[in-house]
Parts: sequence; structure tokens; C-alpha cells
Amino acid sequence: MLPALSQFVYGRIAGPPVSPFHPHARQRRAVHATLVIAAMVCVLSAAFFRTQIVRNSEFVLRSDDNRFRMVPIPAPRGTVYDRDGRVVAETVTGYTLSLEAAPQDSLRERLAALVPVLELDSLDVEETLSRAGRHPDAPVVVSDALSFRQLSRLQEQPERPAGVLLEARPVRRYPQGDAVAHIVGYVGEISETELASPTWQGYKMGQNIGKAGVEREYERTVGGTPGTRYIEVDARGRVVGRFAEQLTKPPAAGRDLHLTIDADLQRYARAVFPAGMKGAVVAMVPSTGEILAMYSAPTYDPNLLVGRISSKVWRDLNGSSRPLLNRATNGTYPPGSTWKLATAIIGLERGVITPEQKMPVSCTGGMSYAGRYSRCWKRDGHGPQDLIQAIANSCNVYFYQLGMRLGIRVLTQEGTRLGFSRATAVDLPGEKVGTFPASREWYRKRFGWTPPPSEVMNLSIGQGPNAQTPIRMAQFFSALAGDGTAAAPHIVAREQTGPPETDLRLSPGTLSALHQGLARVVEAGGTAHAVELDRWKLYGKTGTSQNTADPKRPHGWFTGFAGPRGGAPEVVVAVVVEFGESGSKAAAPVGARIADYYLNKKHGHPVPRIEDVEPTNAPRRPPAPRRAAPGPAEPPVEALPDLRLPAVATQPVIAADIP
Repeated sequence: MLPALSQFVYGRIAGPPVSPFHPHARQRRAVHATLVIAAMVCVLSAAFFRTQIVRNSEFVLRSDDNRFRMVPIPAPRGTVYDRDGRVVAETVTGYTLSLEAAPQDSLRERLAALVPVLELDSLDVEETLSRAGRHPDAPVVVSDALSFRQLSRLQEQPERPAGVLLEARPVRRYPQGDAVAHIVGYVGEISETELASPTWQGYKMGQNIGKAGVEREYERTVGGTPGTRYIEVDARGRVVGRFAEQLTKPPAAGRDLHLTIDADLQRYARAVFPAGMKGAVVAMVPSTGEILAMYSAPTYDPNLLVGRISSKVWRDLNGSSRPLLNRATNGTYPPGSTWKLATAIIGLERGVITPEQKMPVSCTGGMSYAGRYSRCWKRDGHGPQDLIQAIANSCNVYFYQLGMRLGIRVLTQEGTRLGFSRATAVDLPGEKVGTFPASREWYRKRFGWTPPPSEVMNLSIGQGPNAQTPIRMAQFFSALAGDGTAAAPHIVAREQTGPPETDLRLSPGTLSALHQGLARVVEAGGTAHAVELDRWKLYGKTGTSQNTADPKRPHGWFTGFAGPRGGAPEVVVAVVVEFGESGSKAAAPVGARIADYYLNKKHGHPVPRIEDVEPTNAPRRPPAPRRAAPGPAEPPVEALPDLRLPAVATQPVIAADIP
């Protein structure tokens, strides 16, 4: 009903229906179509004008961004030399193997073909695929330090797999090997965490930076500035070609560095350090703060960390022995008897004792104070002692009494003033600050309890909450070797040393008394008498510090300095041997041999070949039998001094210290 009515009304208004094939109907449709087409042409023309004329520059840049790709050119890093001009780190030509951007399946297939050539394991493959997934449009580096063997095997292949890029680029090499690992460090690809840090502003993904040692500390100096070149890629990211050289910005090489270390002494320190033991050695020039040698055991070969690091190598480097840890600057140990010199300084400078004054209680092997009995390292005691004898014999009972006279407040205040709670500011990254109580309140904040009166016995002999790095103890003895002041230790050569980092504020009388005691340590009757040098004057202090890791195997210390007899000291040495059990047996021979080698070399005397040197704990070789010869009998050959000391009692003790 309604549809019929609507049709009737429409027919009365519009008139009779017109055939769609009527000429007027076709004409109207043609006009409408023409108008629509004209409108579309106008819209397209406007869009074309906007694209090609108005926003031409913007879209050209977008097109170029999609078509061009900027590839960084690594900069050759500066060469690092030792004090005599020997190369410690250099840049050589290496080869990098990369894979063009492709889907994960294609990358996996290409990597499978490279596994036998590059000796990749499953972890290496998955790590490479993971990096490719984070940057799907960029080539992924498989190895940035191909060995000669790997390069030869690639070149021997009749056809290189599709999508494999082989490029020459600068590669780091360390000729001195593991002897200098903790000094020079190593380089590696910058991480995403580092890229997000303001410290590394301006660096790009894929760029190598210093990861440890001098390489990291002086990255901005030795690293150089990468260059850039442009390549053309298609829509799938495949390389189409490269552009002319005028579109390439060459890299700027890094500047060279000259270190203060002596590479020969560094290798010698490695050779004489007890085999299979952990610890550290620091040798310095006391008058300038120049570091002559810094060795940490166990060590590692930095050449293994050039380029992509295999998962096996990385697991070994992060094992329980922690070879990546620089124990010279980041290892802290109770200083033991080597700290007794600080107690002596405080007592002398405050007028509590004089060098000739004997303590009222004679050493009989131990003493009681405030309800606590503490032993001396020598069971039958040392008898009455003055300061010189107490230093030479490392008598605990003497220093217990000196600590009681000073009190814990004075010991903590003065120990802090002497520098035992701050870093030395050595120019290496991540130096650890030693632990030392600054006050009684420090105990309450750290441990939640107030130290009892007997705690002063621990502090006076370098035990308790006192842990120092070998570099700090070397710095302390550098000041003792001079006039009581010492410049900041440094490993890169400087024209000026700057103001002293350490000022012990010692009077000439105090300094003379300390030198007398340190000289007696290595003379007949002293705790290190077996390492006295024939040609040079050696001053030193042994120490054996208890530790919580293994109370029955304490750490061994030796700190001292040496020079020509009658002249100023020219070298300071600090040695710590973890679980060495005795400073006299484990550490003192190492320190004495290092000082002797350096002074002999400096003054033109013969030195042994590094290849012939044996560790201090190597078994002694029996003397070769002499052949009978005609003529008068030869005088008997004097036997070498025995460096071993009698075994020390191992029963539990409280606040005891063994020299």
C-alpha cells in the first residue's frame, strides 16, 4: 500500500518516467562523470604539487633515509707504550665477518654454514640471532676479530655464502699478554646500558670502547673518532652499492699514551709471584708516584677478549678465581702488621712514646686487657721491647700497650687522617675505597654495637674492621720513603705531579725512628732477615692478617722500599699473597726480588732473563755435582740462605698477628 502511494506521488511531481537510454539522460550522466573526474584530477594535482613542490625537501630526506644507510668506520686506537717505549697495546689490521639483514630463518641457515669455520657453539649462534632481532634492518656482526686460521678457511671456500660480508678493520693487540692485563684492560662493543648513560654521549651501537684499565680510563684520548660511509640498500635492507669517496668521512685515529710502567719489571713480577696463588704486587717511584709495576694474580690474556668473546672464555673469566678482578686496586685485605707503622706514627707524633722507651709489660707471648687475653705471634714472647725492636720483631704486645695508651678515639681519628678511609685517586677505573672505622659512631652505624675497650688491641695491629688495598699500602710507604708526603699514584706519564695526595705530617725524628725499625726488619734477627739484599739497602715490614674466609690460612703481606746504600729510596713495593700463611715466607721474597731487579736494571747491573725466572714457591733445584779437577781443592761453596721460617703455631688465637 505505502510503496504504491509513494510511486504515485513521485509520478505526479516528477512527471512521467524517463527512459535511462534517453539522450538527455545519457548527457546528464556524462556531465556528472566529467565533473567527478575533474574533481579527482584536481585533488591528485594538489597532492602532487604538495609532494613535489611544497614538501619536496622533506620527502627527499625520507626517501634517502630509506635508501641510504650510514655505516661507521672504526677509528684506529692510539698506541700505548711503557716508560722505555715498548709497545703495550697497538692497533693492527683485522677482519670482520658480518651477515646482511635478513629474516631469522635465513640468518640461521647462513650461521649454520659458518659454524665449522668460525668454531661457533649453540650459545654463540643464539646470541648472534638475538642481536640481529634487536636491529633487524642492520647487518649483524658475527666475528670482529677473525684469526688467521679462520680467515684462511674462508678464503679457501670456492664460493662465499650469500649475504656474508668480509671487511678489514682495525683490531687491538696486546704484545705483553697477560702480564699487563689489569693495567691496560681490554676493549669491547658498547652495551645498551652504556649507550643510555650520559658518560658515553656521542657513541653509537656497534662501536668498541675500553672496558677496563687504561683503555677505559683514557677512552676519550686513545679511542679516536669513528668515520662514516654511506651504502645503498633495497627495500629488504640488502646492500646494493656504495657511494663515491667524497661521501665518506674518514676516521680520526686516537692519540698515543705513554705509561710509567716498566714492561720488563711487569713481566718479572708475574714470573716471581707464587705459582697457583692469588694476590697482587704494586711497585712505585716514591718521589713521583709513578707506578712501575702493578700485577694481579690470577691474570688473563687480554688478546682473548678482542672481538666477540666465546661463551667458554667468558665463563672461565667469571669463575671462582675471578681473574678479571684487579686485586691491586679493588682487592681489600686486613693490613696486619704493616699497619703497625701507622700506630707508631700516631704514638710518636702525639708524644705518647719515644723510640727508646720500653713498655711496662714485657712480652711473654700475650697479655690481658679488659677481660680479654690476646696473644703475640711468638709463643714464648719477645721480652722487653722498645719501638725499634718492636717493629723489627713485629711484637704484638708492644703495640697492644701503645694502642691502649692512645685509645680507640685517637686511633680512629688519626688513621682516617693518614688516608686509610679514602681512595688514592690512581688513574684507573673503579678503585675501591678501603674500610676503616672513622669513630665510635661508625661502629654503631655499621654493626649496631659500641666497640668494647679491648677493640683497641685489634686496631693497633691492623686487624678488626680495617681492610686496605695494596695500592693504598704502597702509597703509605711511599710517604715513609720520602719526607712524609707522596704524590698521587699514576700510571700515565705526566709532566707535573701536582700537590701531594698523602701528607703524614712527620717530624724528622719520627721519620728517622721508623727507618731504623724498617731497616732492622730485614737485618739479622728481623722478621724478614732472609731477604736482605747484597747490593741495595732494603727497608720493609712483614704482616700476616687473619681473614674470615679461612682463619687457619691468613694472608701474607710485605711492604717496603729500597735504594742505594747511603742514598734515597728509589722504589716502593707492596705485595699481598692471599692465604699465604706468612708474610715472611710468602710475600717478603717476592717484594725483595722485585726491588732488586728494578734497581739492578736501573743502575746497569746484570738482570736475569725473564724466561729463566721461577716463582718464589718453586721447589729448589739440587746443586749440580762437581767434577773432580786436578790441583788444590776448591773452597766449599757457601749455601744459599734458607728463605723458609719455622712453622707458626696454628691454634686459635684472638687478635693475633704473625709477621
